[in-house]
Amino acid sequence: MPARELQEKLNALREQLEQNPPHSEAERADLQLLMQQIELQIQLETKTQDSSLADEVNLAVEQFELTHPGVAAALRNIVQALGNMGI
Repeated sequence: MPARELQEKLNALREQLEQNPPHSEAERADLQLLMQQIELQIQLETKTQDSSLADEVNLAVEQFELTHPGVAAALRNIVQALGNMGI
């Protein structure tokens, strides 16, 4: 799972915990430890990989979508091909 997606899911978890925190201290401690482990995984992933090629192409799609729709369409096809390749 890319680091950005994992971070988004962790942020959603934090929001849920703010709205409805666990009642017991043990549950809070367990969740805190789990979130720390997830943070470490995110840090490890971002240090070992800059960003995936598909992510970079997706950013380019967003950049060119309004000004160069043909380029954006071609880039979307590349993203699709990369996905089919498992990249």
